[in-house]
Amino acid sequence: MSEMSRLIKKPSKVWSLTEVSRALVEFGIFYPYKFLSRLPKSGDGHPVIFLPGFLASDKSTVPLREFVYKLGYQVYGWGPGRNLADINNLGLLIDKIENLYVKYDQKVSIVGWSLGGVFARQIAKARPHLVRQIITMGSPFKGITKPNNAHWVHKIITKGKGTNGLCPDLIADIPMPAPVPTTAIYSKEDGIVPWQLCMEQIETAIHQNIQVRGSHLGMGVNPSILWVIADRLQHHDENWSHFQPDTNLQDLLLYPSLKRV
Repeated sequence: MSEMSRLIKKPSKVWSLTEVSRALVEFGIFYPYKFLSRLPKSGDGHPVIFLPGFLASDKSTVPLREFVYKLGYQVYGWGPGRNLADINNLGLLIDKIENLYVKYDQKVSIVGWSLGGVFARQIAKARPHLVRQIITMGSPFKGITKPNNAHWVHKIITKGKGTNGLCPDLIADIPMPAPVPTTAIYSKEDGIVPWQLCMEQIETAIHQNIQVRGSHLGMGVNPSILWVIADRLQHHDENWSHFQPDTNLQDLLLYPSLKRV
């Protein structure tokens, strides 16, 4: 175990206890926010599927899907109801990706929030030829067995098993990068999962980590994240490149990890 792994702890109580209030503020900013008029509404119509986080359903991604639909893409929820971390849903989602690919004759982009991002990466590993890109938001794929502020709920649902009920080979594979363009979004103010677990171990030409400011529960309405998603969806897997903010001020205020030197 690396020194970094040993140092990773659950998010602080300050961030955890203020999650709901901070998310409500972000939700309040989302609807009156007028930057939509500045974004290109010339999406190519390719399908984009949104996978909710643990305990969440498609209702949680409604604002996000409405936003992306207005940009000119075909949007889809995941379908199986609440995300209860049932690994059997992975096969259902792969089937859905295959059907969307056949329907549109285009590769599918996948946006996964928290646990939904873990599913997104595994889908892309299973069917890389069907996936255009993946975007994860606060997804602790680098250590799903590590402590977080949702573990206790998962243990209740699984009758005490938690992640111990998962196949060891699957647990070992989850941190491995997907062979498709990947944007991993994380926040150091995340009150649910350790932000260090939401990043690709190594950034490459097709893997980028982006730090934003904000809560975990508000990621689906966080304007800085929406801006990243709008920018990313314009790229094909063949011409994908790292996201770069327009100005130094955006670097400093919205995307600290991308600050220019």
